[in-house]
Amino acid sequence: MEDELRFIKMHGLGNDFVVLDMRVHNMQVTPAMISAIADRHRGVGYDQLAIIMPSATSDARLIFYNADGSVSGTCGNATRCIAQYLMTETGKDRLALTTERGRLEACKAGQGLVSVNMGAPQLLWNEIPLAEDIDTLKLPIEGNPTATGMGNPHCTFFVKDVDQISLAEFAPRYEHHLLFPQRTNVQIVHVAGQDRLRMRVWERGVGVTLASGSSSCAVAVAAARRGLTGRSVRVDLDGGTLNVDWREDGVWLTGPTAHVFNGAFTREFLDGIA
Repeated sequence: MEDELRFIKMHGLGNDFVVLDMRVHNMQVTPAMISAIADRHRGVGYDQLAIIMPSATSDARLIFYNADGSVSGTCGNATRCIAQYLMTETGKDRLALTTERGRLEACKAGQGLVSVNMGAPQLLWNEIPLAEDIDTLKLPIEGNPTATGMGNPHCTFFVKDVDQISLAEFAPRYEHHLLFPQRTNVQIVHVAGQDRLRMRVWERGVGVTLASGSSSCAVAVAAARRGLTGRSVRVDLDGGTLNVDWREDGVWLTGPTAHVFNGAFTREFLDGIA
C-alpha cells in the first residue's frame, strides 16, 4: 500500500464529494475505508465518495458511494465536478463518462458552468424500481408523490411551501417505504414561478443535503409530467440553483462546480482503518 492516498475535495452547490483517482493509485477501496473517510470529525466527510477508474470505452469510469457506504448508481453533481476536473486535465470541452447509469456525455456550458446528460428518465415501475406494478405519476402514499428513476430511485412530494416542512422529520419514513425495495431519495418541491421550482432533498444513505443533481432531474421530470412546468426549468435548492432541460436525448443538468482542495490521507490514518 502506498504511504499516502491522495484525494480531491469538490462540491456542486454544497453537495460535497471526496474524489479518489484510481487511475494513479493501485488500492482497493474497502467498506471500512469508505466509512472512515465519510466521518466529518475523524476523516474528511462527504455526501458521496466518487472513484475515478480507467475506461477503454470512455474518458473515465465513475463509481459512487453514499456516506453510509451504500452504492449510489448515479450522482449528477459529482459527475459534473469530475467532468470539469477531467476537461481541465485534458484540455477537452466535451467528454464521455461511464457510470452504472451508462455512458454520460458532459461538456462545458460557458460562464464556468458544466452540463451532463443524465440519460432518459425511468418512468416504469420496474425500472425505478418499485415493489409492485402501479402508476408512477401519483403513488398510493399520503400526498400522492411521483416516482422517477434517474439511475437511482426518487420520490417527489409537491407541497405548498417546502420551507415550512422539517425535512429531517418528514423524509426518513419514505426513504425506507416498502414501495421502494432499494430505498429512495426524497424531495419536497413547490412551484416558485414560471418554469421555476423550489426543492429540498433528502438523499438515501446520506440525509439532508444542500443540493442533488439527480434529484433536481427527477423533480423537473415529475413537474413536467404533472403539467406544472415545461421541460426546461430552474431548480432552486438550499445550496443554489441548477438548470434542468428534459430533451429528446435525455435530461441535461447544468450548474457550477467547485474544486476546493487537494489532500492526502496519511499512513497513520490508513493504518488506523479497521
